[in-house]
Amino acid sequence: MTWFKRIKPGILPQSRKEMPNLWMKCDECGEIIYKKQLVQNSYVCTKCDYHFRIRARDYIELLLDENSFQEMDADMESVDFLHFKDKQKYADKLKDTMKRTGLKEAILTGCGAIARIPIVFGVMDFEFIGGSMGSVVGEKIARAVDVAIEKKYPLIIVCASGGARMMESILSLMQMTKTSAKLAKLSDAGGLYIPILTNPTTAGVVASYAMLGDLIIAEPKALIGFAGPRVIKQTIGQDLPPGFQSSQFQLEHGFVDMVVNRKDMRSTLEKILVFFARHPSGQT
Repeated sequence: MTWFKRIKPGILPQSRKEMPNLWMKCDECGEIIYKKQLVQNSYVCTKCDYHFRIRARDYIELLLDENSFQEMDADMESVDFLHFKDKQKYADKLKDTMKRTGLKEAILTGCGAIARIPIVFGVMDFEFIGGSMGSVVGEKIARAVDVAIEKKYPLIIVCASGGARMMESILSLMQMTKTSAKLAKLSDAGGLYIPILTNPTTAGVVASYAMLGDLIIAEPKALIGFAGPRVIKQTIGQDLPPGFQSSQFQLEHGFVDMVVNRKDMRSTLEKILVFFARHPSGQT
């Protein structure tokens, strides 16, 4: 027997979807954080300091002087020259990813400024096919290095990547050599290069431009390594040390120079850039 009957429809699922997303849950500690507060805290958990993964344009807003970023090679796109097909055609995956992310590729490059000091800036976006490095990513980095040499600007690249893009086969792997060779030219020219390693920075990117900086900075608890911990554990058949391949682990073993909280990243970069502007040779 039905004792009560709803006269008006209640809150429908569609209505709930239309409500603004005002809160976010921390993946590390489970804290529920007001989204506006999270943005003000540079997308870092207010309770445990967990660093949420953020987009390329978020880093531009957080690190660079307001409206200083001028993008280069904005229309450069990857081509499915192998007609690669897995679960989905690579050409279709590119098209879908561009539409979903609003990006043409996994990296943005251009000129900007920090504390009015001009720099060449690159920033990867993990949302674009896992921040994978294909031929366009390598070419954009190579061209950014050329601009840094020509203008005598420091180069900063924010790295976030699962490695080389398998859909481009050997051409993706060639970008490791290409970017490394370009950075060697920058070094020979006396240029300053600072990579910032975020979660995750792995595989071919770690084996090339991510680890070739004059000063290598990492965000806290970022995964940094060539092969993942699970693969290594299965290969060697041994348990790995606590915190293996975390940014703190890499700092303790000499693979990175600094671990810097995202909230302090801009001020840290400012101090570094001011120092090198006053002491181009790096000597006090």
